[in-house]
Amino acid sequence: MRRMQRQQQNAETPPDERTPKAARIPQSNSYGSHLTYQGYETTSTGRGAPPHHWLSFQRRINLQAYIFLFPSLLGLLVFLLLPVIAVAVLSFFDWGLISDPHFIGLQNYVRLFQSPIVHQSLIVTAYFVLLNIPLQTILALLLALFMNKRLPGIGLFRTLFAVPWMATPVAMGIVWQWIFDPQYGALNNFLSLFGVHELTWLTSQQLALPAIAIVSIWGNVGYTMLFFLAGLQGIPEYLYEAAYIDGATPVQTFFRVTLPLLNPTMFFVLVTNFISSFQLFDTVYAMTKGGPAGSTNVLNYYIFKEAFQFFHAGYASALSMLLFVILMLVTLLLALYFRNRTTYDLS
Repeated sequence: MRRMQRQQQNAETPPDERTPKAARIPQSNSYGSHLTYQGYETTSTGRGAPPHHWLSFQRRINLQAYIFLFPSLLGLLVFLLLPVIAVAVLSFFDWGLISDPHFIGLQNYVRLFQSPIVHQSLIVTAYFVLLNIPLQTILALLLALFMNKRLPGIGLFRTLFAVPWMATPVAMGIVWQWIFDPQYGALNNFLSLFGVHELTWLTSQQLALPAIAIVSIWGNVGYTMLFFLAGLQGIPEYLYEAAYIDGATPVQTFFRVTLPLLNPTMFFVLVTNFISSFQLFDTVYAMTKGGPAGSTNVLNYYIFKEAFQFFHAGYASALSMLLFVILMLVTLLLALYFRNRTTYDLS
């Protein structure tokens, strides 16, 4: 009798109510609450299924990323790409800044490659790069190794070495003019203690460019040191411990552990220093004006003279494109060299 009564009750009870309570799992979303049962699904609201989005989730994420990147991309376009395109187009014109430009084709480039002044300027620029880059890089690395020690007051010294980079190059150039003065300069007074008298630093064709290089190294070595210091602090300590356990000397540890793991930092430092060295202008403008006899007439200063002293804007644009191509080639060569020598993941 009980079995017959139970079967009769089941026949009269709707299927949803016959499902055990434990099997009823409430789920909700932004389109209304759903009640999901074993084999059954209903919606508490009469709105039905959620609408289909015309953008997938990944596309919406990408769109949000592009919206946030838009201000930076706009600045890159307006202040970098468009000026480069404008200079490239202007290099095919003869323009005196105050007159209408006239199309002359490749004449500016023909003049550029035939000009002895351009050849001399390229040699002077290359000489400055050879004076500046190796010394600045080596000194910055040595300073970073020393500043990486845990010593009292080391943070103050790190700041002091970076202060010259924050100074105005033109103002520092004027200060260094007094330091290099043949009669009253501090440097010659110091050298006179060792029997060296009245070196004409800024009026000598042999010493003028090395003097410019000294100022450049002094102004940028602290800034370069900060990058090497960040790279050194990113090397895991356990690698040095493993080298010590294996019996490696400090010199072996430096060349086998430290230097290879600094390749990402070295790549960045060399690229940025090459670019800044080829673009040298402020120090030359403040100290020598390209003299004596063109011995400090670097390419960037020569571009300035052609554009704003002789009003040859089209020719200066061609010179700028030459500088742009040189920097691109140097960057490409450095990238190819460090491509298989760089490790970014130290985990």
